[in-house]
Amino acid sequence: MKIQRRKNRAAEVYTASLNDIMFFLLLFFLIVSTMVTPAAIRVLLPNSSTAEKVATKKNINLIVTSDLTYYVNDKQVPFEALEGELSTVIGERHEEDDINVLLQADRALNLQDIINVIDIGNKLRVKMVLFTQKD
Repeated sequence: MKIQRRKNRAAEVYTASLNDIMFFLLLFFLIVSTMVTPAAIRVLLPNSSTAEKVATKKNINLIVTSDLTYYVNDKQVPFEALEGELSTVIGERHEEDDINVLLQADRALNLQDIINVIDIGNKLRVKMVLFTQKD
């Protein structure tokens, strides 16, 4: 007597709904990524009609906010320690001949506050570039 085997069935994964799930995940991440603001220091730059783009890779960023908070390469520094911190950062970049300090000062600042920072750059004999935004 011959016993008949059951039909062999191959296991299948139903993948028709995976397209919908991937679409909703992509849509979710696109919407969420537009809502996320980067952890950057916001400064309202003064306007200039002759503003040019400057390469910022090898330069030192110095940011002064409207409440006189100073940042050297995104590190908060009190004004009294600003000269020492700048000289330390400049000393670390001794291999570069032309070091620029990119000064991003808020437009609400008093002119004397900006001049005080530029004086520190003059003492350290470094070229300072004041950032502006184009009209």
